[in-house]
Amino acid sequence: MPRGKTVGKAPCKPARQLLFSEALRQQKYPAPAASPPPSHDTMSDNTQGASMDRILQEISAVGRKLEGMDTAMSALTAETRSMRLEIAGFQSQISGLDHRVAAVESQVVSQTDRDQELLYLRSKLTDLEDRSRRNNIRFLRFPEGIEGTDILSYLRDTLPKLTDITFDPPLEFQRAHRLGLKRQNGQDRPRPIIACFLRHGQVRQLLQLLALLALPPSPPQRDAANMCPPLLLPSSGHKHIPHPPRHNWMHPRGGLGRPVGASPHIPPGAGPAGRASKLIRPRF
Repeated sequence: MPRGKTVGKAPCKPARQLLFSEALRQQKYPAPAASPPPSHDTMSDNTQGASMDRILQEISAVGRKLEGMDTAMSALTAETRSMRLEIAGFQSQISGLDHRVAAVESQVVSQTDRDQELLYLRSKLTDLEDRSRRNNIRFLRFPEGIEGTDILSYLRDTLPKLTDITFDPPLEFQRAHRLGLKRQNGQDRPRPIIACFLRHGQVRQLLQLLALLALPPSPPQRDAANMCPPLLLPSSGHKHIPHPPRHNWMHPRGGLGRPVGASPHIPPGAGPAGRASKLIRPRF
C-alpha cells in the first residue's frame, strides 16, 4: 500500500469525532442567544446617562465645597462681628483718651501760665528781698548785754561815737536784734547784731566811714613824703608821676590799700587804729 494514501486518511477520523462531540455539547448545553447590536438610540441614552452621572457627581462635589465655604464664611462672619465689637470698644477708648488729652493740654497751658507767673513773682520777691537787705548792716564782737534793753538806742548813740561823725539827720533804724540763741557761757563769742536802717544813704555813708577806719594808721614818714613830693624826684631830671608805695596789707573793700592821709575826710593819723575791726560790712 502506497505511503501517501495511508498518511492522508489517518487524521480524518479525529476531526470528525471532535465535530460530533461539539455538536452533542451544543445540543446538551445550548449557547445563549446573542444580543442584537445596540441601536443608535440606545447608545445615545447610555451616553446621556453617563453624562448625567458625571454632572451629578460634579454637582455633589461642588455642593460639598459650598458647604465647606459656608462653614468658613460663618466662621469669618463671627470673627468679623467680634472684630467690629473690639473696634467699637477701641473707638470708645480712643474717644475717652481724646477727652483726657484735651483736659491735660488745658491743664498744661494753665500750668505754663502759672509757672510764668510764679517766675515773675519769684523775681519780684528776690528784688524786694535784695532791696530790704541793702539797708542791713551786721555788727560783730559787741559784748553780750552791752546794749541793755533797748538795742536801737544803743546803736543810735554808739555808732556816731565810733566814727567821730555827727549824722544829720540822726541815724534811724527800722529794727535791730542779735542773731542766734543767747550764749549761756559769758566766755563764748558774742552773737552778732544785725540792724536795718531806715535810710539807704546813711548806710552808704556809714560803710564808707567804717571802711576808712579799718585802714592801718599812716606812719609819720609816709605823711612827710606826701607833703614833699618834689624832693622825691631823681636828680637826673627824669619826670615821673609820684605815687605812694604799695603796702603789704589789703583794703577791706578789695584791692591794695592806700594811706589814710590821702583821704580828704580824715586827716593823717586821725582815728583810733583797729577801732572798726569790731565791725564788718553789710550782708547783701
